[in-house]
This record gives sequence, C-alpha cells and structure tokens, in this order.
Amino acid sequence: MPRSAKQKVTKAIFPVAGLGTRFLPATKSVPKEIMTLVDRPLVQYAIDEARAAGIKEFIFVTSRGKGALEDYFDHAPALEQELRKKGKDALLEVLKDTNMDSGAIAYIRQHKALGLGHAVWCARRLIANEPFAVILPDDVIAAEKPCLQQMVEAYAETGGNMVATMEASPEQTSSYGVLDPSAGASISGAVVAARGMVEKPAPGTAPSNLAVIGRYILGPSVLRNLNQMKQGAGGEIQLTDAIAEDIAAAVPTHGFRFKGERYDCGSKAGFLQATVAFALSRPELREDLMGYISKVAQVDKAAE
Repeated sequence: MPRSAKQKVTKAIFPVAGLGTRFLPATKSVPKEIMTLVDRPLVQYAIDEARAAGIKEFIFVTSRGKGALEDYFDHAPALEQELRKKGKDALLEVLKDTNMDSGAIAYIRQHKALGLGHAVWCARRLIANEPFAVILPDDVIAAEKPCLQQMVEAYAETGGNMVATMEASPEQTSSYGVLDPSAGASISGAVVAARGMVEKPAPGTAPSNLAVIGRYILGPSVLRNLNQMKQGAGGEIQLTDAIAEDIAAAVPTHGFRFKGERYDCGSKAGFLQATVAFALSRPELREDLMGYISKVAQVDKAAE
C-alpha cells in the first residue's frame, strides 16, 4: 500500500469565495452557499458529506460579504432557548447539525478571484504536509453512500491524488477539467488511472469523456505546485494544472467514477433540478409535489 494511503484524510477545503453572479439579485446580500435546497443551505449538504467521510477540520476560503455564511455555523443561544422553552426537541436536533465545535472550522480570505487553484492555495498553511479533500458546495451529489466517503475508501487502496469524475457528452467536455486515462486503463470501473488532465479542452480535443467535478483528495505536493502561480485556462490559476504537474512527476493519480447523481447548483437550471429531486426524496413532500408536477404537465400537454 502506498505510504500516503496510510494517512487519513481529516481536513477539507471548501472554496466559497465566489460572488454567485448567476443568482443575482438574490446573491447581492445572501451568499450563494446558504441559498436553500428544500430546507437546508447548499453548504450544509457539503458539510454533512464531509462529516460522513471522516473529516474533522473544515477550512472555508471566503471573501468579503460572506459574514452570513460564517454566522450560519455559530450557535444561536436565543433561538435554542426559545425552541427548548416550547418543547420543540425535533427542531433542536436539526440545529445540532448546523453547529460546529470550537476549533473545528477556520476561515481564510481570498482577496483576489484568481481561480480555484489559488483558492485552494490560500489554505496551504492549515494543511501543512497532510493529504486533504476539496469540496465544491455548488456540486451537490445525491448518493446512497456520500460521494466523498466512497472516495476516501478507494483512496485507502490507491494513495496519491484522486478526483471525482462523471461521463460528459462531447459538447460538455470543454466546460470541465477532463481526465486523460493511462494507456490501457479500463474506464469502465470505479477507479481509473490517469496519465494527465486537461482543463477546458477545445471542442473535439478532449482525451476522454470523463469530466472532473467538485470532489478531490489531494496530496501536499499539489500545494507546492500551486506556489508557482502559473496561469492556465481563462487566465486563472487552475487546480487541474497543479494536479497534472503531479502526474508528470509520477505521483499516482486516479479518477473515481462515483455512484450517485450530481447536480450543478451553480446554475439556475441545476439548482431547480436539485430542488425537485431532493424534495421528491422526502416522504412528507413527495405526494403533494408529485400531484402538482402532474397537474402542470397535463396543462402543458393540453396547451400544445
């Protein structure tokens, strides 16, 4: 077993410095990460997934105007006291998942929007010389076993670096980092060995249809690569490029084809799709919502 596989992944970086301009005007005063998917903010889904994978230290890379995000994880004594007084124990239990222990959460400022790689680099001093996870809250994944937990279990066998991947159509690959599988590597199994990664390849040039999405397990060497501050696609410092440098230096790197459904909640359409999917998965909401959807569908069909 590779030496790095013996180190448990207990730290996770959450890059949340983006302005969320696609959701204006809502994000003028509300950080995108605390916009609610049914009744929980996006960031809560990410936190719950990280906890299930054994993460103990949560590092948020933020920017100006994210105070509401920081407040979300604070205890709310007045609210808790009121719920306790009214005997609303079930709601008190719900609040417990939103609270973070002292010292478990840290906030780092990214003062300039220089790309995902730069956001991850901002947290380097809190990572030191350990493997770490990166979770993008915009990517919400519905899965029986949380995606990062699946990856941590696979990482225990492979070590090195690991990125979550999903199949993308040829028209979509130019919007993602794309895995370049090793020669002869099977791309039908869960774990795919990589010989390279390409950020936003030009249409028709993608090395595979395996797009990298917002879950990573990385070694500290990726942070050292980011120290070079090399600009990549879009003039930004790309995390994909730093991982590709590790591959060139013979650091084992794998794509992981997770089991689950990914929703791009950084887009309005993806956010709405996730809202419907997660609401339908809730027994107390499913019947009413299905009735409404059927009614709307019938009206649309009659109008055709």
